[in-house]
Amino acid sequence: MRYIFLLAVLIVSCSEQQIPRTFTSVGIETIYTDSISIRAIELMGNSLAFAANKGTFGSVDLTTDKVRANIEKYHTSLPAFRAVAHTANDFFMLSIESPALLYKTGVNGRMELVYKEEGEGVFYDAMTFLNDLDGIAVGDSVDGCISVIMTSDGGNSWSKLPCSKLPEEIESEGAFAASNTNIETVGENIWIATTSGRVLFSPDKGNSWESFQTPIRNEEPTEGIYSIDFNDKNLGFAIGGDYTNPDNTIANKAITKDGGKTWNLLADGLEPGYKSCVQFVPGTLGNDLVAVGFTGISYSSDMGKSWKELSEESFYTIRFQNDTIAYAAGKNRISKLVFN
Repeated sequence: MRYIFLLAVLIVSCSEQQIPRTFTSVGIETIYTDSISIRAIELMGNSLAFAANKGTFGSVDLTTDKVRANIEKYHTSLPAFRAVAHTANDFFMLSIESPALLYKTGVNGRMELVYKEEGEGVFYDAMTFLNDLDGIAVGDSVDGCISVIMTSDGGNSWSKLPCSKLPEEIESEGAFAASNTNIETVGENIWIATTSGRVLFSPDKGNSWESFQTPIRNEEPTEGIYSIDFNDKNLGFAIGGDYTNPDNTIANKAITKDGGKTWNLLADGLEPGYKSCVQFVPGTLGNDLVAVGFTGISYSSDMGKSWKELSEESFYTIRFQNDTIAYAAGKNRISKLVFN
C-alpha cells in the first residue's frame, strides 16, 4: 500500500508541473487588410472585435475568417478608436482626443453613444471590464490627475472619478494609446500604467487608489510604460521604451511578484527595445511572454529574463486565444499567429 501511495503522489506531482516547451518560430497569416491603423482588438468567444482610425470597427469570425467592417461617424467626422472592451452582452469602443466618444452596441446592431467628454487635454487611451457590470477607461491627465471613467451598470452610464479619489498627478502624466493594454484587472484589482513609469493600483474596483513607481525609464515624453499584463493577482510584467528611439534597451522591462508594489528591471540593456504590447502566454504558469511592436515579435520563456526575436513583422497589439494561437493587429492588417 505504501508503494501505491508513493506512486500516486508522484503521478499527481508530475501532472501539476508545467511541460517545458520553447517557441522557436511563429507562423503569420493575414486575415484582414484595410488602409487603417488597428491598435485595439478584443477576443469575444469565436470572434475578434476591433476598432481603428477612420471610424472603422468590426469583427472577424474566427471559424470562417469572415470580416464584417463598419464605419461610425460623429456628425461629419470619423473618430479614431484605440480602445475596445466587451461584456457578455455588449461591445464598446472609445475614441481618442476631444470629443472623447464612447459607444456601446445598441438596438438593431447599431452603436449607441453612452459617454462624451470635451475639453482641453481630453485624450483617452484604454478601456476594459472587470466583469459584466464594472468597467473602466483611462486617459491623460486633466485638471490635476489621470482621467478615469467608470461604469457599474454594464456600460449604460459612465462617470468620471474626481481627482480627490486619485493619486496626485505627476506633471504631464498620461497613458500611451498604443495597444489598449495599459489597464489590467484581476478580480477586483485594477492596475493602470502611465507615461511617468508609475502604476496606479486599486484593490477594490476603483473605490480607493495608491501609486507605485517602477524603474521603467521615463525621462522623455515618448518614454514610459506602454503595456502591462498580469498573469494573476501577484505576477505582472511591464514593458515600454521609446518609439522614437526603438533600439534603446535600457530600463524598459520590469517584473512584479507582489501585485505591483515593487518592480525589478529585467534584461536591462538587452533586447528587446521598444514594444507597444506585452502578454503572458496562457497555460505557462507565467513563464512565457510575447511582446510585439512595429519592431517585431519577441518571446521569453523565463519570465522576461531573456528574450529572442521570432519575427521582424510589425504589429501594435496582440491577444492570445490559447497557448499557441494569437491574433495581432497593426498598420493596415489583422493577422493570425501560430507559435511553434
